[in-house]
Amino acid sequence: MYRIVKKRVLNPTVSLMEIEAPAVARKAEPGQFIILRVDEEGERIPLTIADFDRQAGTVTIIYQVVGATTEKLNHKEEGEFLQDFVGPLGRATETEGLKRVAVVGGGVGTAIAYPVAKKLHEVGCHVDLIVGFRNKDLVILEDEFKAASTNLIIGTDDGSYGKKALVTDLLREQIEAGAKYDRVITIGPVIMMKFVCQLTRQYDIPTVVSMNPIMIDGTGMCGGCRLSVGGETKFACVDGPEFDGHKVDFDEAMARGAMYKDFERHAHEAACNLFKQEVQ
Repeated sequence: MYRIVKKRVLNPTVSLMEIEAPAVARKAEPGQFIILRVDEEGERIPLTIADFDRQAGTVTIIYQVVGATTEKLNHKEEGEFLQDFVGPLGRATETEGLKRVAVVGGGVGTAIAYPVAKKLHEVGCHVDLIVGFRNKDLVILEDEFKAASTNLIIGTDDGSYGKKALVTDLLREQIEAGAKYDRVITIGPVIMMKFVCQLTRQYDIPTVVSMNPIMIDGTGMCGGCRLSVGGETKFACVDGPEFDGHKVDFDEAMARGAMYKDFERHAHEAACNLFKQEVQ
């Protein structure tokens, strides 16, 4: 059993938890993920490691309530326990030898961008951290982003906070202003990563994408995170989650991800109804 040390609501649909998991914290690196079960009857879900504290023995996860399991997870409070918390899994982000990097995150994906930016910043890399949200109310981790970057740029779709711009517009501004990036690392909705890669291809900038949004069971057994990379079949959870963004077939990945939307929505609705009945 794994104790919830801290719980923090970041916005109306996104929460942060620090989990007491010393064995995982000792080995964790940015870019990796864990698999958890809320209880004995629960399904296994992968969540990217948002941060870790080796001394305290804790691992931080940030999740958005979108399905039955995240709904159930969100009803857990500090001092309660999770059934399983396994990891770290997946390949860690490569940071060696980089001098200047743009880390681009969108929505809840910015939580995954944070540990990558933090690690790069700690090893002396110049980090332009570009994060985008739909509006001011959805902005998360701003103080943490500032501490993990050389230059933090926030954009919102409606202009209610930061600049009114998409992350691709903000990245283009930096490139055209003279930023010479060794690499762009982008994490967020698949369609966002697709357009970031289309932009960086124009400027011949190596680009890494994190395909964790398409992962389902985290073992490669379900096949749900299968994708084509440079014409070869890969699995996001086993071979990644990070890949060369200029080789990923994003249209295929988006089409496969759309297959599970209705199931996820119905499962979430059922879970909400169950919790309402328990409260009554």
